[in-house]
Amino acid sequence: MDSSRLSANAGSSTPAPYWRLSNFYFFYFASLGALVPYWGLYLKSLGFAPAAIGELMAIIMATKIVSPNVWGYLADHTGRRMVIVRLGTLCAVLAFAGVFWGTGYWWLAAVMLVFSFFWNAALPQFEATTFSHLGEQAHRYSSIRLWGSIGFIVTVAGLGYVINQHGASVLPAALIVLIAGIWLASLIVPERAAHHLPLDHEPLRRVLKRPAVAALLIVCFLMQASHGPYYTFYSIYLDAHGYAPRLIGVLWALGVVAEVGVFLIMHRLVPRFGVRRLLLASLVLATLRWVMIGLFVDNLPLLIVAQTLHAASFGVYHAAAIQLIHGYFTGRHQGKGQALYSSLSFGAGGALGSYYSGLTWDTLGSTATYLIAAGISAAAFLVAWRFLGVRREA
Repeated sequence: MDSSRLSANAGSSTPAPYWRLSNFYFFYFASLGALVPYWGLYLKSLGFAPAAIGELMAIIMATKIVSPNVWGYLADHTGRRMVIVRLGTLCAVLAFAGVFWGTGYWWLAAVMLVFSFFWNAALPQFEATTFSHLGEQAHRYSSIRLWGSIGFIVTVAGLGYVINQHGASVLPAALIVLIAGIWLASLIVPERAAHHLPLDHEPLRRVLKRPAVAALLIVCFLMQASHGPYYTFYSIYLDAHGYAPRLIGVLWALGVVAEVGVFLIMHRLVPRFGVRRLLLASLVLATLRWVMIGLFVDNLPLLIVAQTLHAASFGVYHAAAIQLIHGYFTGRHQGKGQALYSSLSFGAGGALGSYYSGLTWDTLGSTATYLIAAGISAAAFLVAWRFLGVRREA
Protein backbone atom coordinates (compact mmCIF):
# COMPACT_ATOMS: atom_id res chain seq x y z
CA MET A 1 0.00 0.00 0.00
CA ASP A 2 1.48 3.36 -1.01
CA SER A 3 -0.22 6.00 1.10
CA SER A 4 1.84 8.78 -0.44
CA ARG A 5 -0.12 8.39 -3.65
CA LEU A 6 -3.44 9.16 -2.02
CA SER A 7 -4.06 12.67 -3.25
CA ALA A 8 -7.01 14.97 -2.87
CA ASN A 9 -7.68 14.67 -6.58
CA ALA A 10 -6.02 13.30 -9.63
CA GLY A 11 -4.56 16.62 -10.64
CA SER A 12 -3.41 17.79 -7.23
CA SER A 13 0.01 17.41 -5.65
CA THR A 14 -1.46 17.76 -2.15
CA PRO A 15 -1.58 14.32 -0.55
CA ALA A 16 -4.56 13.16 1.48
CA PRO A 17 -3.67 13.00 5.19
CA TYR A 18 -3.56 9.21 5.19
CA TRP A 19 -2.46 8.55 8.77
CA ARG A 20 -4.60 11.29 10.29
CA LEU A 21 -7.68 9.86 8.59
CA SER A 22 -6.66 6.32 9.49
CA ASN A 23 -6.21 7.17 13.19
CA PHE A 24 -9.80 8.30 13.44
CA TYR A 25 -11.10 5.11 11.83
CA PHE A 26 -8.86 3.05 14.15
CA PHE A 27 -10.30 4.51 17.36
CA TYR A 28 -13.88 4.75 16.09
CA PHE A 29 -14.08 1.09 15.17
CA ALA A 30 -12.02 0.07 18.18
CA SER A 31 -14.84 1.50 20.29
CA LEU A 32 -17.30 -0.41 18.14
CA GLY A 33 -15.22 -3.54 18.77
CA ALA A 34 -15.79 -3.05 22.50
CA LEU A 35 -19.44 -2.00 22.28
CA VAL A 36 -21.00 -4.43 19.81
CA PRO A 37 -19.53 -7.79 20.88
CA TYR A 38 -19.42 -7.19 24.63
CA TRP A 39 -22.09 -4.67 25.62
CA GLY A 40 -24.71 -7.42 25.52
CA LEU A 41 -22.55 -9.55 27.82
CA TYR A 42 -22.13 -6.57 30.15
CA LEU A 43 -25.90 -6.05 30.26
CA LYS A 44 -26.38 -9.76 30.87
CA SER A 45 -23.94 -9.55 33.79
CA LEU A 46 -26.17 -6.83 35.26
CA GLY A 47 -29.11 -9.24 35.15
CA PHE A 48 -31.05 -7.96 32.13
CA ALA A 49 -33.26 -10.39 30.16
CA PRO A 50 -32.81 -10.89 26.38
CA ALA A 51 -35.78 -8.64 25.55
CA ALA A 52 -34.34 -5.79 27.65
CA ILE A 53 -30.89 -6.30 26.10
CA GLY A 54 -32.42 -6.10 22.63
CA GLU A 55 -34.23 -2.87 23.55
CA LEU A 56 -31.12 -1.23 25.00
CA MET A 57 -29.06 -2.20 21.95
CA ALA A 58 -31.85 -0.92 19.70
CA ILE A 59 -31.56 2.53 21.31
CA ILE A 60 -27.97 2.81 20.06
CA MET A 61 -29.11 1.94 16.55
CA ALA A 62 -32.31 4.03 16.65
CA THR A 63 -30.49 7.30 17.28
CA LYS A 64 -28.80 6.80 13.91
CA ILE A 65 -32.18 7.43 12.30
CA VAL A 66 -32.23 11.04 13.50
CA SER A 67 -28.71 12.01 14.54
CA PRO A 68 -26.82 11.71 11.21
CA ASN A 69 -29.50 13.70 9.37
CA VAL A 70 -29.50 16.53 11.91
CA TRP A 71 -25.71 16.83 11.87
CA GLY A 72 -25.53 16.20 8.11
CA TYR A 73 -27.86 19.14 7.47
CA LEU A 74 -25.71 21.40 9.66
CA ALA A 75 -22.47 20.20 8.07
CA ASP A 76 -23.66 20.65 4.49
CA HIS A 77 -24.91 24.16 5.18
CA THR A 78 -21.86 25.34 7.13
CA GLY A 79 -19.21 23.40 5.20
CA ARG A 80 -17.46 22.63 8.52
CA ARG A 81 -17.78 18.89 8.87
CA MET A 82 -14.80 18.40 11.18
CA VAL A 83 -16.22 20.91 13.66
CA ILE A 84 -19.33 18.71 13.80
CA VAL A 85 -17.17 15.60 14.25
CA ARG A 86 -15.11 17.13 17.06
CA LEU A 87 -18.16 18.48 18.89
CA GLY A 88 -20.02 15.20 18.55
CA THR A 89 -17.18 13.02 19.80
CA LEU A 90 -16.45 15.29 22.77
CA CYS A 91 -20.11 15.26 23.82
CA ALA A 92 -20.13 11.47 23.37
CA VAL A 93 -17.28 11.13 25.88
CA LEU A 94 -19.08 13.29 28.43
CA ALA A 95 -22.39 11.47 27.94
CA PHE A 96 -20.93 7.97 28.19
CA ALA A 97 -19.40 8.84 31.57
CA GLY A 98 -22.94 8.49 32.89
CA VAL A 99 -22.62 4.68 32.89
CA PHE A 100 -20.46 4.98 36.00
CA TRP A 101 -23.34 6.65 37.89
CA GLY A 102 -25.97 3.92 37.67
CA THR A 103 -26.95 0.53 36.22
CA GLY A 104 -30.75 0.66 36.18
CA TYR A 105 -32.67 0.04 32.94
CA TRP A 106 -34.03 3.57 32.50
CA TRP A 107 -30.78 5.23 33.54
CA LEU A 108 -28.76 3.19 31.04
CA ALA A 109 -31.42 3.80 28.38
CA ALA A 110 -31.09 7.57 28.91
CA VAL A 111 -27.28 7.49 28.94
CA MET A 112 -27.10 5.40 25.76
CA LEU A 113 -29.66 7.62 24.06
CA VAL A 114 -27.64 10.80 24.66
CA PHE A 115 -24.27 9.13 24.06
CA SER A 116 -25.27 7.51 20.78
CA PHE A 117 -26.95 10.68 19.50
CA PHE A 118 -23.56 12.42 19.55
CA TRP A 119 -21.42 9.34 18.76
CA ASN A 120 -23.49 8.59 15.65
CA ALA A 121 -23.05 12.17 14.43
CA ALA A 122 -19.35 11.65 13.78
CA LEU A 123 -18.88 8.85 11.27
CA PRO A 124 -21.08 9.98 8.33
CA GLN A 125 -19.47 13.43 8.30
CA PHE A 126 -16.02 11.92 8.62
CA GLU A 127 -16.77 9.59 5.69
CA ALA A 128 -17.72 12.64 3.60
CA THR A 129 -14.51 14.37 4.70
CA THR A 130 -12.45 11.33 3.70
CA PHE A 131 -14.00 11.21 0.22
CA SER A 132 -13.43 14.97 -0.15
CA HIS A 133 -9.74 14.46 0.58
CA LEU A 134 -9.54 11.52 -1.84
CA GLY A 135 -11.27 13.34 -4.67
CA GLU A 136 -11.10 11.27 -7.85
CA GLN A 137 -9.29 8.45 -6.03
CA ALA A 138 -12.43 7.33 -4.20
CA HIS A 139 -11.57 3.69 -4.94
CA ARG A 140 -8.69 4.12 -2.45
CA TYR A 141 -11.16 4.58 0.40
CA SER A 142 -10.84 0.96 1.54
CA SER A 143 -7.09 1.29 2.14
CA ILE A 144 -7.83 4.00 4.73
CA ARG A 145 -10.96 2.38 6.15
CA LEU A 146 -9.12 -0.90 6.79
CA TRP A 147 -7.45 0.73 9.82
CA GLY A 148 -10.87 0.86 11.40
CA SER A 149 -11.09 -2.89 10.95
CA ILE A 150 -7.64 -3.29 12.50
CA GLY A 151 -8.78 -1.24 15.49
CA PHE A 152 -11.82 -3.49 15.82
CA ILE A 153 -9.63 -6.61 15.73
CA VAL A 154 -7.17 -5.35 18.34
CA THR A 155 -9.97 -4.35 20.71
CA VAL A 156 -12.22 -7.36 20.32
CA ALA A 157 -9.33 -9.82 20.75
CA GLY A 158 -7.72 -7.95 23.63
CA LEU A 159 -10.96 -7.33 25.51
CA GLY A 160 -11.96 -10.97 25.08
CA TYR A 161 -8.85 -11.95 27.03
CA VAL A 162 -9.37 -9.26 29.68
CA ILE A 163 -13.05 -10.11 30.18
CA ASN A 164 -12.14 -13.78 30.40
CA GLN A 165 -9.82 -12.91 33.31
CA HIS A 166 -11.69 -10.11 35.08
CA GLY A 167 -15.32 -10.23 33.92
CA ALA A 168 -17.48 -7.84 31.91
CA SER A 169 -17.33 -5.12 34.59
CA VAL A 170 -14.14 -3.75 32.96
CA LEU A 171 -16.00 -2.82 29.78
CA PRO A 172 -17.23 0.72 30.65
CA ALA A 173 -13.71 1.88 31.55
CA ALA A 174 -12.28 0.45 28.33
CA LEU A 175 -15.00 2.10 26.27
CA ILE A 176 -14.57 5.60 27.66
CA VAL A 177 -10.82 5.46 26.91
CA LEU A 178 -11.52 4.45 23.30
CA ILE A 179 -14.23 7.09 22.80
CA ALA A 180 -11.83 9.73 24.12
CA GLY A 181 -9.34 8.44 21.54
CA ILE A 182 -11.86 9.20 18.77
CA TRP A 183 -12.14 12.81 19.93
CA LEU A 184 -8.36 13.23 20.16
CA ALA A 185 -7.90 11.73 16.67
CA SER A 186 -10.47 14.16 15.25
CA LEU A 187 -8.43 17.14 16.44
CA ILE A 188 -5.61 16.49 13.96
CA VAL A 189 -7.70 15.93 10.81
CA PRO A 190 -7.79 19.02 8.56
CA GLU A 191 -11.08 20.36 7.28
CA ARG A 192 -12.02 19.87 3.64
CA ALA A 193 -15.35 21.59 3.34
CA ALA A 194 -18.24 21.00 0.99
CA HIS A 195 -17.81 24.45 -0.60
CA HIS A 196 -14.54 23.21 -2.10
CA LEU A 197 -16.66 21.01 -4.38
CA PRO A 198 -18.96 21.93 -7.29
CA LEU A 199 -22.34 22.90 -5.89
CA ASP A 200 -24.50 23.02 -9.02
CA HIS A 201 -26.27 19.71 -8.50
CA GLU A 202 -29.89 18.63 -8.83
CA PRO A 203 -32.21 19.04 -5.81
CA LEU A 204 -32.01 16.33 -3.16
CA ARG A 205 -35.65 15.31 -3.61
CA ARG A 206 -34.98 14.59 -7.28
CA VAL A 207 -32.02 12.39 -6.36
CA LEU A 208 -34.17 10.44 -3.91
CA LYS A 209 -36.87 9.87 -6.54
CA ARG A 210 -34.48 7.96 -8.78
CA PRO A 211 -35.43 4.24 -8.62
CA ALA A 212 -31.82 3.08 -8.23
CA VAL A 213 -31.24 5.43 -5.28
CA ALA A 214 -34.43 4.34 -3.51
CA ALA A 215 -33.57 0.68 -4.18
CA LEU A 216 -30.06 1.11 -2.81
CA LEU A 217 -31.35 2.66 0.43
CA ILE A 218 -33.89 -0.18 0.83
CA VAL A 219 -31.14 -2.75 0.27
CA CYS A 220 -28.96 -1.09 2.90
CA PHE A 221 -31.86 -1.02 5.36
CA LEU A 222 -32.59 -4.72 4.88
CA MET A 223 -28.94 -5.75 4.98
CA GLN A 224 -28.39 -4.13 8.36
CA ALA A 225 -31.67 -5.48 9.71
CA SER A 226 -30.39 -8.96 8.86
CA HIS A 227 -27.33 -8.30 11.05
CA GLY A 228 -29.51 -7.75 14.14
CA PRO A 229 -29.10 -11.21 15.72
CA TYR A 230 -25.38 -11.12 15.02
CA TYR A 231 -24.60 -7.72 16.51
CA THR A 232 -26.99 -8.12 19.47
CA PHE A 233 -26.76 -11.76 20.48
CA TYR A 234 -23.77 -13.44 18.80
CA SER A 235 -21.59 -13.31 21.93
CA ILE A 236 -24.49 -14.40 24.15
CA TYR A 237 -25.31 -17.15 21.63
CA LEU A 238 -21.76 -18.53 21.71
CA ASP A 239 -21.56 -18.18 25.49
CA ALA A 240 -24.73 -20.26 25.86
CA HIS A 241 -23.15 -23.00 23.71
CA GLY A 242 -20.07 -23.24 25.91
CA TYR A 243 -17.59 -20.99 24.10
CA ALA A 244 -15.18 -19.13 26.41
CA PRO A 245 -14.99 -15.30 26.18
CA ARG A 246 -11.45 -15.57 24.82
CA LEU A 247 -12.61 -17.77 21.93
CA ILE A 248 -15.62 -15.53 21.35
CA GLY A 249 -13.24 -12.59 20.95
CA VAL A 250 -11.08 -14.58 18.54
CA LEU A 251 -14.12 -15.43 16.39
CA TRP A 252 -15.19 -11.78 16.26
CA ALA A 253 -11.63 -10.81 15.34
CA LEU A 254 -11.46 -13.50 12.66
CA GLY A 255 -14.43 -11.97 10.88
CA VAL A 256 -12.81 -8.56 10.83
CA VAL A 257 -9.44 -9.97 9.72
CA ALA A 258 -11.28 -11.32 6.68
CA GLU A 259 -12.83 -7.87 6.24
CA VAL A 260 -9.36 -6.27 6.28
CA GLY A 261 -8.23 -8.68 3.58
CA VAL A 262 -11.08 -7.55 1.36
CA PHE A 263 -10.41 -3.86 2.00
CA LEU A 264 -6.81 -4.39 0.86
CA ILE A 265 -7.94 -5.62 -2.55
CA MET A 266 -11.21 -3.73 -3.11
CA HIS A 267 -9.46 -1.13 -5.27
CA ARG A 268 -8.71 -4.01 -7.67
CA LEU A 269 -12.08 -5.79 -7.35
CA VAL A 270 -14.22 -2.75 -8.15
CA PRO A 271 -12.71 -2.01 -11.61
CA ARG A 272 -12.75 -5.73 -12.48
CA PHE A 273 -16.24 -6.77 -11.37
CA GLY A 274 -18.17 -3.53 -10.84
CA VAL A 275 -19.97 -2.46 -7.69
CA ARG A 276 -23.33 -4.01 -8.68
CA ARG A 277 -21.93 -7.53 -8.98
CA LEU A 278 -19.94 -7.14 -5.79
CA LEU A 279 -23.01 -5.91 -3.93
CA LEU A 280 -25.13 -8.83 -5.18
CA ALA A 281 -22.43 -11.34 -4.22
CA SER A 282 -22.20 -9.87 -0.72
CA LEU A 283 -25.96 -10.27 -0.22
CA VAL A 284 -25.91 -13.93 -1.30
CA LEU A 285 -22.98 -14.73 0.97
CA ALA A 286 -24.60 -12.88 3.90
CA THR A 287 -27.66 -15.12 3.53
CA LEU A 288 -25.44 -18.20 3.56
CA ARG A 289 -23.63 -16.88 6.64
CA TRP A 290 -26.77 -16.46 8.75
CA VAL A 291 -27.97 -19.95 7.80
CA MET A 292 -24.63 -21.46 8.84
CA ILE A 293 -24.55 -19.62 12.18
CA GLY A 294 -28.14 -20.57 12.94
CA LEU A 295 -27.84 -24.27 12.07
CA PHE A 296 -24.22 -25.13 12.89
CA VAL A 297 -23.27 -23.19 16.03
CA ASP A 298 -21.82 -26.33 17.66
CA ASN A 299 -19.60 -27.08 14.67
CA LEU A 300 -16.51 -24.90 15.20
CA PRO A 301 -14.97 -25.43 11.71
CA LEU A 302 -18.22 -24.34 10.02
CA LEU A 303 -18.54 -21.45 12.44
CA ILE A 304 -15.05 -20.34 11.42
CA VAL A 305 -16.08 -20.48 7.75
CA ALA A 306 -19.17 -18.42 8.58
CA GLN A 307 -16.98 -15.81 10.26
CA THR A 308 -14.74 -15.48 7.23
CA LEU A 309 -17.87 -14.59 5.27
CA HIS A 310 -17.83 -11.31 7.19
CA ALA A 311 -15.46 -10.27 4.41
CA ALA A 312 -18.50 -10.30 2.13
CA SER A 313 -21.44 -9.51 4.43
CA PHE A 314 -19.77 -6.36 5.70
CA GLY A 315 -16.48 -5.70 3.88
CA VAL A 316 -17.56 -6.04 0.24
CA TYR A 317 -21.09 -4.81 0.98
CA HIS A 318 -19.99 -1.64 2.78
CA ALA A 319 -17.27 -0.73 0.28
CA ALA A 320 -19.68 -1.19 -2.65
CA ALA A 321 -22.63 0.55 -0.99
CA ILE A 322 -20.69 3.57 0.21
CA GLN A 323 -19.12 4.05 -3.21
CA LEU A 324 -22.59 4.03 -4.78
CA ILE A 325 -23.80 6.53 -2.18
CA HIS A 326 -20.81 8.74 -2.94
CA GLY A 327 -21.63 8.58 -6.65
CA TYR A 328 -25.34 9.38 -6.24
CA PHE A 329 -25.00 12.17 -3.66
CA THR A 330 -22.52 14.75 -4.92
CA GLY A 331 -21.46 18.29 -4.05
CA ARG A 332 -23.48 19.76 -1.18
CA HIS A 333 -25.44 16.52 -0.91
CA GLN A 334 -22.42 14.49 0.21
CA GLY A 335 -23.05 14.91 3.92
CA LYS A 336 -26.78 14.27 3.51
CA GLY A 337 -26.08 11.17 1.42
CA GLN A 338 -23.75 9.70 4.02
CA ALA A 339 -26.26 10.62 6.72
CA LEU A 340 -29.11 8.89 4.88
CA TYR A 341 -26.97 5.80 4.36
CA SER A 342 -26.11 5.71 8.05
CA SER A 343 -29.59 6.50 9.36
CA LEU A 344 -31.54 4.13 7.12
CA SER A 345 -29.10 1.22 7.30
CA PHE A 346 -27.17 1.24 10.57
CA GLY A 347 -29.92 3.32 12.22
CA ALA A 348 -33.38 2.13 11.19
CA GLY A 349 -32.17 -1.24 9.89
CA GLY A 350 -29.94 -1.84 12.90
CA ALA A 351 -32.66 -0.83 15.36
CA LEU A 352 -35.19 -3.13 13.70
CA GLY A 353 -32.62 -5.94 13.73
CA SER A 354 -31.90 -5.53 17.44
CA TYR A 355 -35.59 -5.22 18.28
CA TYR A 356 -36.92 -8.22 16.35
CA SER A 357 -34.04 -10.43 17.46
CA GLY A 358 -34.77 -9.53 21.08
CA LEU A 359 -38.43 -10.47 20.58
CA THR A 360 -37.82 -13.74 18.75
CA TRP A 361 -34.79 -14.98 20.72
CA ASP A 362 -36.89 -16.32 23.61
CA THR A 363 -40.15 -16.95 21.76
CA LEU A 364 -38.96 -18.67 18.57
CA GLY A 365 -35.41 -19.60 19.53
CA SER A 366 -31.94 -18.63 18.36
CA THR A 367 -31.94 -20.82 15.24
CA ALA A 368 -35.22 -19.38 13.98
CA THR A 369 -33.95 -15.86 14.64
CA TYR A 370 -30.91 -16.40 12.41
CA LEU A 371 -33.07 -17.97 9.70
CA ILE A 372 -35.29 -14.87 9.78
CA ALA A 373 -32.10 -12.83 9.28
CA ALA A 374 -31.25 -15.00 6.27
CA GLY A 375 -34.68 -14.32 4.79
CA ILE A 376 -34.21 -10.58 5.19
CA SER A 377 -30.82 -10.55 3.43
CA ALA A 378 -32.30 -12.71 0.67
CA ALA A 379 -35.03 -10.09 0.20
CA ALA A 380 -32.32 -7.44 -0.07
CA PHE A 381 -30.70 -9.46 -2.86
CA LEU A 382 -33.98 -9.57 -4.81
CA VAL A 383 -34.42 -5.79 -4.54
CA ALA A 384 -30.83 -5.15 -5.66
CA TRP A 385 -31.01 -7.62 -8.52
CA ARG A 386 -34.27 -6.14 -9.83
CA PHE A 387 -33.77 -2.40 -9.38
CA LEU A 388 -30.05 -1.66 -9.38
CA GLY A 389 -29.52 -1.52 -13.12
CA VAL A 390 -26.46 -3.01 -14.81
CA ARG A 391 -25.71 0.00 -17.01
CA ARG A 392 -25.80 2.67 -14.28
CA GLU A 393 -23.78 0.72 -11.71
CA ALA A 394 -21.19 -0.53 -14.17
